[in-house]
Amino acid sequence: MTTEPSAAAEEAEPGTPDAGPESEGPGTEARPDTGADVTASADTVEGASGEDSPLDGDAGADGEAVDSAAEGTGSPAGDATEGAAQLSEAEAELAAQRELRERIERRKAEKDGPVLAGTALSGKAADLLAAVRAVESGEKPSASVFSGPEPAPRRVAQEPVRRPQPVPSGAPASMASESVDAVRAVLVRGGAPEALAPQTAATLGEGADGQLREDPWQLLRVAGVRPEQADGFARALLGAECGPDDERRGRAVTVWLLEQAALVGHTALEAAALHTALAQRSVPDPDAAVQSALAEGDALVFQDALDEPGGTPPAPRRPVEDAARDDEGGEDGEEAEEARPVRVLIGLERYALAEESLADGLARVVNSLPKDEGAAAAWEPAATGSAAELIRAVAGRGLVLHTGGEASRAEPAALAAAALSLGLRVCAAAHHPDGRRRFADLLAGADARETAEDGRTDAVVATVAGLLSGEEGPGRDRDGMLRTDLLIVLDAPQLDIESAAMLAESLPDGARLVLSGDPGVLWSAGPGRVFADLLAARVCPQIASRTPDPGPVGELVSGIGIGELNQVEAPGKEVVIIPVRDAGEAIHRTVQLVADSVPRAIGIPAEETQVITPGHGGAAGTRVLNAALKERLNPGPGRFGGFDPGDRVAYSAAPGRSVLGQVVKADADGLHLECAGEPVVVPKERVEQTVRHGWALTAHQAVGVRWPAAVVVLPGDAAQALSRPWVYTAFGRADRHLSVVHGVEQALPRAVAEIAAKPRTTRLPALITAQIPPSV
Repeated sequence: MTTEPSAAAEEAEPGTPDAGPESEGPGTEARPDTGADVTASADTVEGASGEDSPLDGDAGADGEAVDSAAEGTGSPAGDATEGAAQLSEAEAELAAQRELRERIERRKAEKDGPVLAGTALSGKAADLLAAVRAVESGEKPSASVFSGPEPAPRRVAQEPVRRPQPVPSGAPASMASESVDAVRAVLVRGGAPEALAPQTAATLGEGADGQLREDPWQLLRVAGVRPEQADGFARALLGAECGPDDERRGRAVTVWLLEQAALVGHTALEAAALHTALAQRSVPDPDAAVQSALAEGDALVFQDALDEPGGTPPAPRRPVEDAARDDEGGEDGEEAEEARPVRVLIGLERYALAEESLADGLARVVNSLPKDEGAAAAWEPAATGSAAELIRAVAGRGLVLHTGGEASRAEPAALAAAALSLGLRVCAAAHHPDGRRRFADLLAGADARETAEDGRTDAVVATVAGLLSGEEGPGRDRDGMLRTDLLIVLDAPQLDIESAAMLAESLPDGARLVLSGDPGVLWSAGPGRVFADLLAARVCPQIASRTPDPGPVGELVSGIGIGELNQVEAPGKEVVIIPVRDAGEAIHRTVQLVADSVPRAIGIPAEETQVITPGHGGAAGTRVLNAALKERLNPGPGRFGGFDPGDRVAYSAAPGRSVLGQVVKADADGLHLECAGEPVVVPKERVEQTVRHGWALTAHQAVGVRWPAAVVVLPGDAAQALSRPWVYTAFGRADRHLSVVHGVEQALPRAVAEIAAKPRTTRLPALITAQIPPSV
């Protein structure tokens, strides 16, 4: 049956996303990166109206976020159990990570002058800690999440990994049921939901019930529990002894704030920002709270020397190290230290260890490459075409950064072919299985093969997660090092600090490392901004691709990358703008585009079209859109957790890592999916926490993937969530066709022109430049 052109197709005009009619949608919540409550990831907008759409049928947990950590209201049971669980499918990866961390810690232990966190604070160290306020008085607080007004509470959509470690949903099998029962008894006595018992026992470990009785605020260590909830629990247990000035409360809130900061990307916080946040959390003496956390070893304090004009910054040190050196140097040492401008940072040990390990690993990569001019000359015959500059850089240096868009991936593919022709072992790792597939196709086109003793071999292509877990990749030698001579990491902006550290520590001496990616996309969902920090440090060659992404979509996205929302010629309707007045119209137009207009007018079927919207909540978020799209594309009763065979889903095996797939069936074993060509069985009790419908995604979920067509929905209530990286990422997911359902008026061009990436506080630039002198 032939249908008439849809209203959306008739109204759509090719061109640029100019402002549409005034939106009548509900108000919006700002995408938070300010305020003392560091609870929001960079990807979700909930409707400020507080009303749920009748279509909001997807109430599953956000597999990409520690949702509960950012929920402004709700009980600890609902907040703490959703999105915080760890899957059995991730056990292999976690085991590999533990092994790598043990090796990293052994490497650290071999260094001179080990520093014992907390227990070594005495003498000059204590004096330095007491002087934190004085240092702060001469500094401006960083532009972090703590520097602005506290946003309205909303759920967050965090993506990729790696924030505070996901906590198991239940106690390990080896944990005695008596331990869980003992914890349950304490929770019930304090008025907390007993459903938290397995998770609390797993988080606090042996003697968890005694820890809670002695320090009720230890409940804050359980993912999803908020300070006000822990306060109520403490009041029930302690009675009149409970107060806001309790040292235990100040210490626990300090650690909680650092963990929340990690959720939005910070690896440490400036002392001034942390003190401000503590004061906003009703901690009467923030300095005492911080010092208590430091003394107990719950956090670490660092002082990083600030750059001086014309000088090389000295190595960053912890204040305890400075104190010891001042004791040796006498008054002259103290005067020199006072004369040097520093910033005082407070951070959690796990991220401090990861940043230091990454800096050490990259320095080893740079310094361990043999200095053989003849070897570099062997690469020269392969240095042709657009990849010539990249190949020459890799020939002479152990660490190289490569920037560019989707089309520029052909250059790392040519590099891989050149390395294979020289008999080197090559491994490439992408963020998402789709990126792995696309790069493998490029390698096949480049005939990237080598002739080895055991026959002709392709380069190994994996995902970063698969490479670290050992499920993919070239394997490891007896020392735990990857069997590769060249590692090419694609989608490098998605590397969080811990993943990057494990990759660097896994490279054997003499291996080369290439980090390649598009610096304009959204950063990692986990702590750190590794790629951006290394680009800023300028400690190695940086090769910028001159290969532009083709077509009108590529032209539009390239302009967005430099802050310009240009009008582009789209004779084949490669870029189409659909103005809408309110959220209801946005939903109607979106469904019409996916199911009818794009397949009929562009020739791209619905299963190859992806909807992208700023958040999971709100009047036109992923929940509402997925419900509407399911009703049109795959209606069904949703007998198994809201899902039916044929449903399009996003499955998160671990927080921050989503894989797209389709529901195959459901039985007593669980929900059967097919994800990236592999069968996956999700136990029934895990479905709600790890599986979402996937017709509509957030930009963080979509990063690293491309589709023939993308429909980007910009409802009026999402205006304040927009930024240049978000728009760049969302629009860049389209390969051949981009439709923009536009209801944010001038917020779109303003976001592209004025709103850059939110700043993150990290120590990596100072650490890396102290070990590798800047090359430029």
